[in-house]
Amino acid sequence: QVQLVESGGGSVQAGGSLRLSCVAAGSLFNFGDMGWYRQAPGKERERVAVATNGGDLEYAESVKGRFTLSRDIAKNTVELQMNSLKPDDTAVYYCYAAIRGSEYWGQGTQVTVSS
Repeated sequence: QVQLVESGGGSVQAGGSLRLSCVAAGSLFNFGDMGWYRQAPGKERERVAVATNGGDLEYAESVKGRFTLSRDIAKNTVELQMNSLKPDDTAVYYCYAAIRGSEYWGQGTQVTVSS
C-alpha cells in the first residue's frame, strides 16, 4: 500500500508564491518518477513537473522559469515551489508517484490565484 500526503496550496494574488509538499509512505521499493499534476475546472489533468527516477526534472512549458521541483529520494518527498503565479495556474494540484509500474495519486490540494 502506498499513500501520498500533500500539504501547501491555498489562495494568493497574481505574482505571488506558494509551495506544495508531498511525502510518500508505505511500500516504496522500486520507486520511479514523482511529481505534480494539476486539473483546472472543465479541463483535463495535465502534467506540471516530474522528477524522473534517473534524476531529470521535467516541466510543462507553461510553468518553466516560474516553478521549481525538488525531490529528496531519501525522505521520499517532493516539493514544488511556485513563483510568479498567474490566474491560469488555478487548479487542484495532485501529487503523483510511479512505483513498481503502478500510478499513485494524492488527494489533491487547491491552488487559487486571483487577478
